[in-house]
Amino acid sequence: MSDRRGTGEEVAIRIAAGVAEIDRSDWDRCAAGTAARPDPLLSHDFFVALEASGSAAPEAGWHPRHLVIDGADGRPAAIVPNWVKTHSQGEYVFDHGWARALERAGGRYYPKIQVSVPFTPVTGPRLLVGPGDEETRAARRRMLVAGLEALTGNAGFSSAHATFLIDEDATAFAAAGWSRRIDRQFHWPNRGYRDYDDFLSTLLGRRRKQLVRERREAMADGVEIEMLTGADIGEADWDAFFAFYMDTGSRKWGHPYLTRDFFARIGATMADRVLLVMAKRHGRRIGGALNFIGDEALYGRWWGTVEDLPFLHFEVCYHRAIDWAIARGLSRVEAGAQGEHKLARGYLPVETRSAHLVRDPGLRAAVDRFLAEEREAVVEADAELLATSPYGDRPKR
Repeated sequence: MSDRRGTGEEVAIRIAAGVAEIDRSDWDRCAAGTAARPDPLLSHDFFVALEASGSAAPEAGWHPRHLVIDGADGRPAAIVPNWVKTHSQGEYVFDHGWARALERAGGRYYPKIQVSVPFTPVTGPRLLVGPGDEETRAARRRMLVAGLEALTGNAGFSSAHATFLIDEDATAFAAAGWSRRIDRQFHWPNRGYRDYDDFLSTLLGRRRKQLVRERREAMADGVEIEMLTGADIGEADWDAFFAFYMDTGSRKWGHPYLTRDFFARIGATMADRVLLVMAKRHGRRIGGALNFIGDEALYGRWWGTVEDLPFLHFEVCYHRAIDWAIARGLSRVEAGAQGEHKLARGYLPVETRSAHLVRDPGLRAAVDRFLAEEREAVVEADAELLATSPYGDRPKR
C-alpha cells in the first residue's frame, strides 16, 4: 500500500508478519522516538518474547501485521505494532458488546485490526516514529494512520482499534476521524519523597494508620519479601512465578495468556529491566509480582499467589513498588488496569485514551453515542474518586 499525505511524494508502507522481520536496532530506534531508548514494554526484546513464545501469535488469535515505513536509507523510519485478531481478549479496552451488536444485526465483527502492546494496558507510543523534526514525525504519523485505514478497508475488516495512546497519537487518530474513547487508571505519583515514611506523612491520619497496619499484617507469620532484578533472578524464581501466574490467572479470568517460554525469554534478554517481587513464608515461595523498570516509571504487570494471606497482594504489588520507585527516583508507579482499591494506597486517577474505526455505519453511530455518554460518566466519576483520596491536600489530577 502507499500514501501521499503530508509528503508531496508517494511513500510505501509495507507489512511485516512478525517483529523478527525487523532489525532490533531499527525497531528500538523507532520505538524510542526522541528518547535515548524505548521503554521496556515497547522494546524489540519484549515483542519478540510475546511472538516467539506463542503468547501473541496466530495460534493464540494474534496475527502480527506490523506496518512499516522505510526511510530514504532503506531502514524503517516508522512502525505501528498491529495485529489481526479473531477475539477481544488481552486488550483491556472492552468491545465485546460492540461485537455482539454487529453479529446480532447479521454482520461479522471478527477478524478485526488491533494496534496495541498485547496484554499490556500501559500508555505509550503506538505510532512508533523515529527521530526527526516535528513536521516529519507528524507526517509519518498521518501515513501510518492512513495505512491502517487502507488495510482495514481493503481486507474487509469490521474495525480497527488503537489503545493506550499518548497525546500525539491520539491527536493523529482524532484528526483522521476515528472515534475517541477515554477511561481511567490509577498511578502513584512520586512528589520527591525521601522514603516511604515521607510519603505516609502526606496522607490523612486514618489512611496513614490503615497502610501501616496492612503492611505490618502482610509481613506477619514468617513472610519475607525479596526484590530481585538482573542476574539475581534465577530459573527457580521464574518457575515459581509462572506457577503463581497460572494459578491466579486461571481463577481470575479462566485462561492465562502468557506461556512459560515468554518468561524465559524476558529473563534471558530483559532481566536488567525486570523487578521481580517475591514473597516467601517459612522459606517457601508463595507469591510474587512482575514489574518492568522504565527510565521514568515502574510498570506493575502480573501478580500471582498460591496462599491467600491478608494484605499480601497490596504489599507485593503496591507498597513495594512505591518503595522501589522512591529509592530510584522514578516519577511514578503504573499498577495496571482498573482497581479503585488502589486509590486508598496513594494511587490517583489518570486518563487513558483509545481510538476506534468502525466501518459499519449503523454500528459506528451507536458506538459514537455510547462513547459520548461514557466520557461524561468517566469525567463525573473523577470528582467522587478524588473526594476519597487519602492525601491531606486532596490533590487534583
